Amino acid sequence: MNSLVLTLLVFSPLAGAAVLLFIPKKHVRAVRLTGVFAAMPALILSSIILVQYALGAGIERFTVSVPWFKMGSVSLGGEYFFTVDYELGIDGFSLIMLTLASVLAVLAAFSSALIQSGLKAYFSLLLIVETGMLGVFAAENLILFFIFLEVTLVPMFFLIGKWGFREREKAAWYYLLFNGAGSAVLLIVIVYLFALTGTVNIGKLIDLAKNFPEPLQLGLMLALLVSFGVKLPIVPLHTWMVHVHAQAPPPVVMLHSGVLLKIGAYGLIRFGMGIFPEAFQTLGTAFLILGTVNFLYGALLALIQTDFKRILAYSSVSHMGIVLIGLGAVNEAGIQGAIFQTVSHGFISALLFLLAGQLAMRFQTTDIRELGGLAKRLPQLSGILLAGGMASLGLPGMSGFISELMAFMGIFLVQPELGALAALGLILTAVYVLRAVLSMTFGKEKGLAEPIQDLRWQEAGPAWVLLLLIISIGIFPDGLAVPLQPAIETIMKGIGG
Repeated sequence: MNSLVLTLLVFSPLAGAAVLLFIPKKHVRAVRLTGVFAAMPALILSSIILVQYALGAGIERFTVSVPWFKMGSVSLGGEYFFTVDYELGIDGFSLIMLTLASVLAVLAAFSSALIQSGLKAYFSLLLIVETGMLGVFAAENLILFFIFLEVTLVPMFFLIGKWGFREREKAAWYYLLFNGAGSAVLLIVIVYLFALTGTVNIGKLIDLAKNFPEPLQLGLMLALLVSFGVKLPIVPLHTWMVHVHAQAPPPVVMLHSGVLLKIGAYGLIRFGMGIFPEAFQTLGTAFLILGTVNFLYGALLALIQTDFKRILAYSSVSHMGIVLIGLGAVNEAGIQGAIFQTVSHGFISALLFLLAGQLAMRFQTTDIRELGGLAKRLPQLSGILLAGGMASLGLPGMSGFISELMAFMGIFLVQPELGALAALGLILTAVYVLRAVLSMTFGKEKGLAEPIQDLRWQEAGPAWVLLLLIISIGIFPDGLAVPLQPAIETIMKGIGG
């Protein structure tokens, strides 16, 4: 029975999408409720597993492996020599990512009140994206991982292109072309490994890759860096993401910035560092340099933007630099900081983009020059926005502080000079966050003087949940560190740490 749990967790949103087919589109309330409730089983199951794991229960019992398909060869008399299994499994890291994805999927569905047209198609696509995200973090072989990754691609294209803002179609094509190119590189790596080893099982590949020649390991690692670098994104492969974050509907951006970007970090850790640890160590300094460039470049561009959504987009580029810095340190502190940043930024960016969507809905703009004095007119929204900004700049007591502290501890242990340079990004982050948030909340009041409604309970609920999660991680980091520790120890063992 336990072997069915992960399958139920991954495919429950898809079942909800199927139910939506039978609900008449005129029943708007039923469509909305179905869309929200269909996202909840995955959250319930992942939360139960996470609590059990935190209390000491093993999660190996949830692993499932059954024959899926075989590939034969006439030259071998028709005997099958390539076998691909349907394999799902989790460790502490993937379980945390599953929980992150399921939490944000529920909150994104709950926050979709601003979507007024094509609700059946919208929620169906949103649930398909959730299935893809969950499958990515549960997959135990590369082919299954790739399939689930591609499941997210096409629905996201339509979600951006149909329900986004003015330049939504352009943003959707940017998304499809860049991510399609990254997926093509990943597919080449998977096919090559499959042909070379006869397996796509991640555990087996970790053992077999140790015997690869060093140049081959380095080449495959570089290919993975390009593939997942598009999705993270790494400068200069980041331009598509700015368009998506500025033009996609806010609930979709919550999923994209909160989860889909993090697949890039997950892939680099799980496959790059996991399968090719020696090559990853060789590229450690390159990761540190790329991370520093990302951190500073994103912060500088965020500093000169006037549109709040574009500020948040470049902030995401900058904060993903912290992930690269932590990974490039190739030590326990850095890796733990990178994983913490992956989870922390998922919640923080989701919160800030949610609030950006609420501002756009009320004022028809997110230009910080057109917004001001919100603290008097919208005190609850302004308060949560201020708290989210403090989390983004790494205020102690918030999740952002813990992740930045550990990542920078990692880089200072190996490259203190580069760490000092990267630390300038912390100052720039404080400047652009405070500039944007304070000008909107406590700046001179602008716009129409007519009353504007503060956050309704349907809007405030998801915002408060995200803020409480951010504070919880900041105050009780062991709640995240303890489940992650076995996975980090396994990574360190693989790289000889």
